[in-house]
Amino acid sequence: MDLNGNETGDSLKKFYILLPVIIGTLIFLFLLDLIIGSVNIPPDALFRIITGGEVKETWLHIFWDWRMPKAITALFAGGALALSGLLMQTFFRNPLADPYILGISSGASLGVAFVMLSAGIFGAGTIFASVGFMGDLSISVAAIIGAFLVLLLILLISAKIQSNITILILGIMVSYISSAIVTILLQFSDESAMHSYSFWTFGSFSGVTWSQLPFMVSFLLLGYIFSICLVKPLNALLLGEQYAESMGMNYNRIRYGIIITTALMAGVVTAFCGPIGFLGIAIPHFCRAIFVTADHRILVPGCILVGGIIALCTDLISHLPGTDIVLPLNAITALFGAPVVIWVIVRGTRFGRGVIS
Repeated sequence: MDLNGNETGDSLKKFYILLPVIIGTLIFLFLLDLIIGSVNIPPDALFRIITGGEVKETWLHIFWDWRMPKAITALFAGGALALSGLLMQTFFRNPLADPYILGISSGASLGVAFVMLSAGIFGAGTIFASVGFMGDLSISVAAIIGAFLVLLLILLISAKIQSNITILILGIMVSYISSAIVTILLQFSDESAMHSYSFWTFGSFSGVTWSQLPFMVSFLLLGYIFSICLVKPLNALLLGEQYAESMGMNYNRIRYGIIITTALMAGVVTAFCGPIGFLGIAIPHFCRAIFVTADHRILVPGCILVGGIIALCTDLISHLPGTDIVLPLNAITALFGAPVVIWVIVRGTRFGRGVIS
């Protein structure tokens, strides 16, 4: 078996061998994301900025006010989406499950739509942002409220219905209802509000400010901790619900823990960065292929690190170096994630063994 014996030992050895390479790649891409963009910052200038030396005022402004929060956001958001996808794929035993399958993203999008698009109906809408309601957190707060309401609905129904498939279908239906309401709001909105909402749906790591960053990082770190605490139950779930219960685990508690943790991370990322697709579905498979295991003791930290690497890569590509052109982040993540999904479908996944066969 993959979770016991020699295979697990071999996977752990491989993980520890690859760990310095992965961490080194992560640090390299993080620094690269700080110096490359429409205005390139020389490496020696980067060193002087970090150490407090003399550099151009423009470089200081770009580094501290733009690129540093953007790189930190990409690092944490990528890891959170990868972890959320891993939790959902294990929970539903479905290799094509992603962080947004519960409808959390749709709830967040609906919250943002009410803030941005309701001006045409209620004469309000973007008034929250314009008068400083909750400051620059207004859009994020609306998204978090929307995601929380969907989570509350799912928890209430899951308390009465034990079928995971029913929860899956419920999430899909919530997504349809939310999309329908957003479409109606769009019909009554002015052009500028529609443009703002459309831009938000493209996804971006660039919109998080220093004042927002502590909130986002704190919630995502909490999600990381919850995920680490769920490692043992997740490994048990690979062998089935009955096996987990035979090991003395409370399945309902595990179930709620997975749903809440996924909703926390996916909801927060959507709130601060917009709906970012494909990272959550693709990175867990990428990690299983790299480490050749389904052991969550390896996959959980692996997804955090590899998720950060892939997110930084997509952010670098979306900001075309040396130009003022910024490509939609979701377009780049789709170019990365879609081939992985196709690969999974065509080749199949021996789920529970973590080996792409």
